[in-house]
Amino acid sequence: MTSSSDNSQPAGLDCGGKRSATPLSAASVPSDKAVSPLRSATAVQDTGSLSRTAWIAAVFCLLVSGYMLYQHVLAAERDPWKSPQLLALKEKLRATPTDEAVKTEIRRLDLEFRQRYKRRLALDVTGGWLLVGGVAVLLLTASQSAKLQLLPWRPKLRADVAGEARTLSARARWSVTALGVLTGMGLLTLALSATSPLPRSAAELDKLLGKGGESELAANVPNLAEFQANWPQFRGSDGGGATTNERFELNSSSVIWKTPIPAPGYNSPIVWSNRVFISGGDAVKREVFCFDAVGGKLLWQRAIENVPGSPAKPPEISDATGWAAPTMATDGRRAFAIFVNGDLAAVNFDGSLAWAKHLGVPKNAYGHAASLAVAPGKLIVQWDQDEEAPGGSKLLAFDCVTGKQLWERSKPTHGSWASPIIATAAGKSQIITLALPFVMSHALADGSELWRADVMEGEITPSPITAGGLVVAVSPNTGLLGLRMDGAGDVTKSHVAWKAEDNIPDVTSPVSNGEVVFTVTSSGGLACFDLKDGKQVWQHELELEVQASPAIAGKQLLLISTKGDLISLLAGREFKEQGRSKLEDTFHASPALADGRLFLRGATNLWCLAAERKKAE
Repeated sequence: MTSSSDNSQPAGLDCGGKRSATPLSAASVPSDKAVSPLRSATAVQDTGSLSRTAWIAAVFCLLVSGYMLYQHVLAAERDPWKSPQLLALKEKLRATPTDEAVKTEIRRLDLEFRQRYKRRLALDVTGGWLLVGGVAVLLLTASQSAKLQLLPWRPKLRADVAGEARTLSARARWSVTALGVLTGMGLLTLALSATSPLPRSAAELDKLLGKGGESELAANVPNLAEFQANWPQFRGSDGGGATTNERFELNSSSVIWKTPIPAPGYNSPIVWSNRVFISGGDAVKREVFCFDAVGGKLLWQRAIENVPGSPAKPPEISDATGWAAPTMATDGRRAFAIFVNGDLAAVNFDGSLAWAKHLGVPKNAYGHAASLAVAPGKLIVQWDQDEEAPGGSKLLAFDCVTGKQLWERSKPTHGSWASPIIATAAGKSQIITLALPFVMSHALADGSELWRADVMEGEITPSPITAGGLVVAVSPNTGLLGLRMDGAGDVTKSHVAWKAEDNIPDVTSPVSNGEVVFTVTSSGGLACFDLKDGKQVWQHELELEVQASPAIAGKQLLLISTKGDLISLLAGREFKEQGRSKLEDTFHASPALADGRLFLRGATNLWCLAAERKKAE
C-alpha cells in the first residue's frame, strides 16, 4: 500500500496498473503538467539550436544595418564633391588658370573621389545582399523554432516514442538544410541575373552625377540641321536674330495674314515647320497658342493650370512685364513655356500637355522675363533673382521629353531680364548668360562654370549674341563689349577684346552679320560697330521709339518701332534705308524669320509678311 500523500504510480506500470514494456522515469509520468514524449530532450535540443541560429541571424542583420548606416552618415558628412581641399584648388585655378600642377592635383583628387564613391556603391550592394540573406535565415529559423515549441501535448505513451522523436528530428534537420540550400541557390540566381540600378561603369557614374549623358529617348530629338532651319527660340536657333538669303520687299502687299491674339503677352513668336507658337495670359489664366504658319488660323490653345506646387494666390507683378514675357522654345516635338509665377510646361504639337512643374515664384523686381533656350534634348532655364548674391539665382537644365531635371547650378548673380544663348567655342558647348555683375559661361553638359567676366552694370535686359568668335554683350551703364570665349575662371582682365561706350541700348539686343554689329536704343538711336575692334562705323537717329530687337535677313537689317513702323536698311558699313511699311498695331516683341516669312507679334494681332524668294543682292 502507498502512502495517502503519494499519488505517483509505481515505476513500470501504465495507467491501468499493468506493467509497461518500457520503464518510465518520473519525468515521463503523465499528469496535467507532463511533457509529451515528442518534446523530449532531442526536440528541446533542436528548438534551442534553431533559436540560437535565429538570434545569431538577428544580431548579424543589426550589425550589417548599423555598419551601412554608419557608412551612409560618414559619406554625407564627408561629401567628396564639397572637399575644402578640392574647393581651394578650384579657387586657386581660377586665379592661375595655366597652373598645370593645380590641374594635376584636381584631377588626382577627382579620380580619388570617384573611386571612393564607386567603393561605397559596391559596399551598398554587398550589404544589401547580406541583409537579404540574414533576414531569410532569421525568418526560417524563427518560424521552425516556433513550430517545434508549439507541438501538441500527447499524454498517451507509445512503445517506439524515442525512435519517432529521432526520426522527426532528423527530418527537421534535413528540411532546414534543404530549405537553406534552395534559398541560397535562389539568392545566387537573383544576384547573377538581377540588374542593379546603381552605375556599373564610369560613363554611367558620370550620367548619375549629371556629367553628360543623353536622354534615354534621344531617338526623339531633332538634329542640329532641323534647329537651324527653324526659329525654335528667342531670336532664332542661336539667339542671334539673323537668317540668311531672304529679302523682304516692304509694302502693303507684304502682309499675307494677320490673326487676333486671344491673350496679352510680350513674348516673341517661335516657328517650327508650319506652326507658330506664342503664350499669353493674366492672373486668372495662362495659355499656349498654336497658329498655322501658312494661313494664320488658330489651331489650338492650351491652358496651363493645376500645376503641382503652383501658388493659389497670384504674385504681384509689374504691368511692364506682364504674365507672359519670356519667349517660348520648341524642340520640334514639344513647345515649352514659362510664366511669371514660375510655372514651366511642355505642350505636345497636338495641344496635349506633356508635362508641367512649378519652379517657385522668382523674386524679381519686375517679374521674370528671361526666355527659354533649347538644345537637342535639353531645355535651359536662366533663373536669376533680385537677391543678395549668391541668393537664389541659378541655371537649370531639364530633359525635353520627360521634364526630369538634369542638373542645377547656383550663380553668384542678381536679377536679370536677359535671355541665355547656347554656342560652341573652344571645343565646348557653352551656355552664355548675362546678370549683374557677370557675363558667365557654363558647360551645356553639366552646367559647370567655365569662365566669368565682371563687366556688367545696371538693369540687364539686352540678351547676348555670338559673332566672329566673340560674345557681344550689352551692359546698359557700361557699354557694348566683345569677349573671347576660350578662357577659364575669371577672365575680366584677359578676355575683353574691345569695348564701345556710345549709343548703347537699354532694352534691345544687338545683331550681327559677322562683320559689323548693329544696336538700336529705345529712342531710335541706330548705330553700327566694327566686330573686330568695336569702333563705331556710323550712327543715325530714327526718331522712333523701339522696344523690339533688330533682325537681319540676308543683307537686310529689319526694325519695327513701337507704333508699327517696319523699316528695311542695308546691313552694311553705310547707312542706307531700303523701304518702309506701316502696320496698325503696337509692337514690343522681336521678329521671327522662317521659311521666307516674317512673323511679328503686336498687342492685338499676330502678323505674317512674305519675303521675295531670292537671295539678297
